[in-house]
Amino acid sequence: MTWRRILQSAVALLGAGVSVAAPLAAPHAAEQAVQWKMASFAPSSLVIAGTGGVRLTERLAQVSEGSFLITFHEPGELVPALEMFDAVAKGSVDAAWSIPGYWAGKIRAAPLFSAVPFGPAAPEYLAWIYHGGGQELWKELLAPHEIHPIFCGLGSPAGSGWFRQEITTVADLRGLKMRSFALGARVLQKLGVSTQLLAATEIYPALERGVIDAAEFSSPAIDIELGFDRITNHYYFPGWQKQSVLADLMIHMEKWQELSATHQAQLEAVCGESIQWTIAQGEALQFEALQELKRRGVRLHRWPPEILDALQVAWLEVVAEVSSEDTDFARVWESLSTFRESYALWDELGYVR
Repeated sequence: MTWRRILQSAVALLGAGVSVAAPLAAPHAAEQAVQWKMASFAPSSLVIAGTGGVRLTERLAQVSEGSFLITFHEPGELVPALEMFDAVAKGSVDAAWSIPGYWAGKIRAAPLFSAVPFGPAAPEYLAWIYHGGGQELWKELLAPHEIHPIFCGLGSPAGSGWFRQEITTVADLRGLKMRSFALGARVLQKLGVSTQLLAATEIYPALERGVIDAAEFSSPAIDIELGFDRITNHYYFPGWQKQSVLADLMIHMEKWQELSATHQAQLEAVCGESIQWTIAQGEALQFEALQELKRRGVRLHRWPPEILDALQVAWLEVVAEVSSEDTDFARVWESLSTFRESYALWDELGYVR
């Protein structure tokens, strides 16, 4: 690679994204052209959750100068969103833009790599992932399924849920039917909530038809685009179930191993930049979304302390139960918990409160 090309690649990594339709240089003669199909858990139009996946493909096309192209496919276009794991494992789909917590039915510990109730904020979570052993554990757990993961996105704290009626006591939660996710759903079940896991595009119709009474999905900037405020009027915070949310790129193992070292490095570099982009964009958009929701008449609430306390007690019960049932969950939880115990000293002394 010439110095001019090295400089072009460096500039591409640091510069702003451009449309995937932008003209691309011809692939390097030394690099065999690669073209993959990528399924997605979120539609391309959905800010951060979907646009992050689209931007990933655009940046990779830039950085590789057209020698490594991934085509983004909408949920359901190649495979239903909640069936992407099996599709990647079998190699019928090359890769998937995904959230690890969706795969708790395959790997009990998977949610610990995406969103942890009462868990770490973004800096602490990334510290464990990259320097505390988290990334290595996730790779280890996916390897028997012929999947290679790369962490590729990071979301802001989620809202805690959309409700038709105000929730003032734990008793108000009992009997509700609610869309919820992974470990957060297990916690809510402890308090008498009946939970369902629905893909992003399925939530609004379920609310509209009364199949569910309440829902939680993501942060305000994403939730507002899904239109939940047209059906429900009470939006609760903080998002105890998702203080930060990791996304990853699941890759069929053989496809990963077939890549050249250069293409592997390019994909890892672009995913690293995608984490930077998604968390920065998410933090920049949340207050505007909240202001707009208030203008629309949505009532924003903070959970009463007694409800948060009940949720936290239920969470510790869930941890104990799942750890006793699954050794992989237990050792991942031990890794994360040990790291957080050590990190607490820095968290206490290093930051202004």
